[in-house]
Amino acid sequence: MKTLRDWTLHTRHATGVDLQVEGRHLLSIRVLEDDLIRVSLKKDGGWRLDRTWCVAPGGDMPWDGRSRDDLAGFSCPEARITDGESLVIETEVLRLTVSQPLHLAWAARIDGQWVPFVEERPTGGTLLGTRDHRHEHHLRRYPEDRVYGLGEKTGDLERSGRRFEMRNLDAMGYDAERTDPLYKHVAFSLTQTETAGAWSIFYDNLASCWFDLGNELDNYHLPYRAYRAEDGDLDYYVRWAPQLRDLVKAQARLTGGTAFPPRWTLGYSGSTMSYTDAPDAQAQLEGFLDRIAEHEIPCDSFQMSSGYTSIGPKRYVFNWNTDKVPDVAAMTARFAEAGVHLIANIKPCLLQDHPRYDEVNAAGLFIRDSEDTDRPERSIFWDDAGSHLDFTNPDAVAWWQEGVTTQLLDHGIGSTWNDNNEYEIWDHHARCEGFGKAIDVGLIRPLMPILMSRASEEAQRAHAPGKRPYLISRSGAPGLQRHAQTWSGDNRTDWKTIRFNTRTGLGMSLSGFYNIGHDVGGFSGPKPGPELFVRWVQNGIFHPRFTIHSWNDDATVNEPWMYPEVLPQIRAALSLRYRLLPYLYTCLWQAAEADEPMLRPLFLDFPEDPASWDARDEFMLGRDLLVANVMDEGATTRVVQLPMNATGWWDFHAGTYHAPGTRLELAVDLGSMPLFVRAGAVLPVSTGAMRADPLADQGRELLLFPAPGTARDSALLYEDDGVSEGPEHSLLRFVLASSDSEVTLDWQQEGSAAPILPTARVILPAGETRRLLVRGRAMQSQDEVTL
Repeated sequence: MKTLRDWTLHTRHATGVDLQVEGRHLLSIRVLEDDLIRVSLKKDGGWRLDRTWCVAPGGDMPWDGRSRDDLAGFSCPEARITDGESLVIETEVLRLTVSQPLHLAWAARIDGQWVPFVEERPTGGTLLGTRDHRHEHHLRRYPEDRVYGLGEKTGDLERSGRRFEMRNLDAMGYDAERTDPLYKHVAFSLTQTETAGAWSIFYDNLASCWFDLGNELDNYHLPYRAYRAEDGDLDYYVRWAPQLRDLVKAQARLTGGTAFPPRWTLGYSGSTMSYTDAPDAQAQLEGFLDRIAEHEIPCDSFQMSSGYTSIGPKRYVFNWNTDKVPDVAAMTARFAEAGVHLIANIKPCLLQDHPRYDEVNAAGLFIRDSEDTDRPERSIFWDDAGSHLDFTNPDAVAWWQEGVTTQLLDHGIGSTWNDNNEYEIWDHHARCEGFGKAIDVGLIRPLMPILMSRASEEAQRAHAPGKRPYLISRSGAPGLQRHAQTWSGDNRTDWKTIRFNTRTGLGMSLSGFYNIGHDVGGFSGPKPGPELFVRWVQNGIFHPRFTIHSWNDDATVNEPWMYPEVLPQIRAALSLRYRLLPYLYTCLWQAAEADEPMLRPLFLDFPEDPASWDARDEFMLGRDLLVANVMDEGATTRVVQLPMNATGWWDFHAGTYHAPGTRLELAVDLGSMPLFVRAGAVLPVSTGAMRADPLADQGRELLLFPAPGTARDSALLYEDDGVSEGPEHSLLRFVLASSDSEVTLDWQQEGSAAPILPTARVILPAGETRRLLVRGRAMQSQDEVTL
C-alpha cells in the first residue's frame, strides 16, 4: 500500500479532467451535476470491475450492469477549469481544488462566497495497493461535524467516533446497540457541518470495506476519517446541499429510486418460524386464519418461513415437504379466500444433499471454486455445507425463475421472501460467470441478493402481468430498494432493541432505503413479556413494514393474542395502523414518486432546532406525524420535546394545541401511543377497515389540524386500486388556510380516477373553536362533504 502523491494533468474535458498519478494511474474527475462531482481512480489506467449495479440515475439497470464509463442520466454541466499551481474545477455550486502533492479539497458557494466543507488528509489522502487492489481514502475530520448514514448500523444514529464494517453476515440475535456488521453493504455517509451546509459521499464499491469515523488516532496526521476497502475500485461521488434532506433524496435518485409495492403490504403481516417447522405445518398455518377471525385481528399477509421446504431438520429451496403440507392448493385457497396474501421464504444456497444439487451443478449454475473452476464453491450454510447460485449466470437466473414460478406462483403464493442471501463465501476469488466476463465473488457479494430479488421480481411480474409485485430481501446494497422491501434482520428480544432498531431504521432511511421495518416482538431469544410485546407492536405500526415474527427459544410464537390480558391494547394499536392507511399509502407513493423518505429523524425536517439533533426516540412519519412511542419498561410518564417549527403541534388523541418547542411530560399507561400532528396538516384516515385493500375502507375522514393565526398549508391524498402497475389514480391536493376567526379547506383533484370514496367527514380537533368553511360553505366539524 502506497500513498499517491505526484500527478500531472493528462486530459481536459468539458466536464472535468483526467490526471496521471505516479506516472501510471488515472484519476478521473467528472462534474455530473452542479452539486455532484465524481472521482474515480483507475489503477494502471483500467478498472478493477468495469461495471456498477448501484448507480442508476434513470432507474433502469441492465442485468449485466452499467458501464462505469456511462454518464447517461446526468446533466453533466460544463465545468470551469483553471490550471496553475493547483487545478480548480468549478460549477455553480461546487469547487474542487487539486493541489500538489495529490490533495483534493471541496468548497460550496454559499451567499456568493466559496466556503470549504471537506478536504483530504493533507498527509496522504489516497492510498493504493501495489500488488493488489486494496485502497484507502482519508478525509479530514472536524469535531463539530455530525456524521450519519452507512445504512443498516446499530447504536446511535450519529456515527462519529466509531468504526464500522461492510461485510454482509447472517447476524441472528444481534445486539441492536453494538453488533457490527449486519446484513447490508451501504458505503454512503452524510455529514452535517457547522457552517457549510451538508455533504455526502458514496463509494461505489461492493468489496468488503471499513469506515473509521474517529475511533482511530494517529499522531502523524491531523484528525481524519478513513474508508478502507480490501478490493475493487476507488470510485466515489461527493454531493453538497444546504440541508441533509436534499442529500437523502438525491441518494435515492442516484441509486434508482424506490419500488412502489401494492397497498396491502402496509397491512399487518403475520410470520413465525414455528408454524412451518411443526410436523402439522398446514394445520398450523390455516389455524392462523382461524385465530385472526376469532380475535377480530386485521391482517393482510403472512410470511411463510422455510420449514415448508424441510427434509429432516434441514431446508431445501423449492422442495415441498408434503408430510407437513399435504395439500398446498387447498391451503393457498384458504388464504386467498380469507384475503391474506402468502409470501414464501426462499434461499439461494443448495445444500450438498439437496435433491437437485447434482442437476444444478452439472448445468454449471453455482459459483465456482477459485482453485478448481470445475468444482462449485462450498460454504457453510444452515447446519451443513452448500453451494450458492450464481445470479450473474443467465442460466441460473432462468432456473431460479422456473422454481419460483412452478413451486410458488403456480400454487397460489404470489410473493417472495428472499432470505439468507448474505452470500457468506470467503473464497474471495471464487468465480462468478459475470454475464460472460468472469468476476471474483469478493467484488460482488452484496450484488447477489439484488440480482436474486430481481430474478424473483421478474418471475412474479410474468406470472401476474399488470400487477405490482411485492418482495422482501434481507441482504443487499444500494439498488436493492428498486426491487424489494427490507428489514433489519433477526433481532433479539430485549427492551433496548425497540429503541436501537428504530435508530437503525432511521439510518437506513437516511441512506436511501425507505421501505423498511423490524421484526416486531423480537425474532431471537426469549419470548417478550406482555408489556414489552405491547410496546413493540405500538412502535411497529408506525413503520412501513409491520410484521410480527419470531423464533423464540422456548418454541412459543409471537402472535397478537399471545397475552389475552393485553389483547385490547394490541387491537387498539392495529386499529390505529389501519386508520392511518390512506396517509401511509400517500407517503409510500411519495417515496416512489418523489424520493421522499417515509421515516425521518427530527433534524431532517427541523434542522434549525438544536434539540432535534440530540439522540432522540421520536421520529417523523412522513412530513406531518410526530411519533413519540413509549420505549421504557414500567414507564408512567413520557417526556416529549416538540420540535421548534413554524406552526406548532396538535396532540392527535387529545385534540390539544401546543406551541413550537413545547416540552411536555405526558402521563402514560400501557395503552398510550403518543402521537402529534404538525399544525397545518390535513390527515386523511379510514374508518372501519379490516384490510388494506382500498375497497375495504368503510368511510373516509379528513382530520384538519389548522395552524394558529394566519397561515396556509397543503397536503395530499393519493389513491388507486392498490395493486395495478401504472394505475388510474386520484390525487387530491388540499389547501388548509386559517385566520384569527376562521379555518378554510379547499382542494383540487388530479388524475383520471375518482376518489375511492365519494364523501368524507371533515373533523377539527377538540381544541379548535374557529369557524369552518369548506369550499366556501360554512360547516360544522363532523359534517360530510363530497370529494
